[in-house]
Amino acid sequence: MLTKYGTDVLVRYFVIVVVLTIGVWLLTGDAIIRYGWTALAVIITLFVLNFFRDPERTVPEGDRIVISPCDGKVVLIRDLKETEYLGQDAVQISVFMSPLDVHVNRFPVSGIVGHYRYIPGKFIPAFEEKSSELNERTHIGVEDDGYKVLFKQIAGTIARRIVADVKIGQQVKRGERFGMIKFGSRVDVIVPKHSRIDVRINDRVVAGETVLAAYASSSLQ
Repeated sequence: MLTKYGTDVLVRYFVIVVVLTIGVWLLTGDAIIRYGWTALAVIITLFVLNFFRDPERTVPEGDRIVISPCDGKVVLIRDLKETEYLGQDAVQISVFMSPLDVHVNRFPVSGIVGHYRYIPGKFIPAFEEKSSELNERTHIGVEDDGYKVLFKQIAGTIARRIVADVKIGQQVKRGERFGMIKFGSRVDVIVPKHSRIDVRINDRVVAGETVLAAYASSSLQ
């Protein structure tokens, strides 16, 4: 299954590849060039299709859990003071997505979207900590019965297109798709300080399935 968020890219890509392939076969009689280009086009096409895959996921049941919004590896867990949306001491969990990971993003919690902001910026490598503050990104905040979660889609060196089908006031469901970051990047998930963190640095996580954190009444505002 391919994601709907990649339709525009896939259409343009296939048009370009088909035109170039026809051109190569019409303009050259060299078999090495013809078959070499065709083999390269097939390899690149398989990579592009792999990137835009969108497998079904089994969302864990239970109340008061925060699941991963993306596939990838946990590269950072740190304490911070979050003033943009949570307004309290918090913990940031950063997940880096390689070009080989699934890049469709899912809501980490159910609730109401209470915050959305798009920020233009740079395109430094997404695994660097400062990318959270310098790169192009979206900030999305969701509140579930007083518990707030802020998550950031962060563009990287290759990723230059963030898709976020989100609006303030929207009712969302944990594990529901909301967008993607095209061609590798990072997502930061910021939860209140008193949340129980269930992952460690270098853990592999799966969007819509892996539990990142859990919260109790003590973390509610």
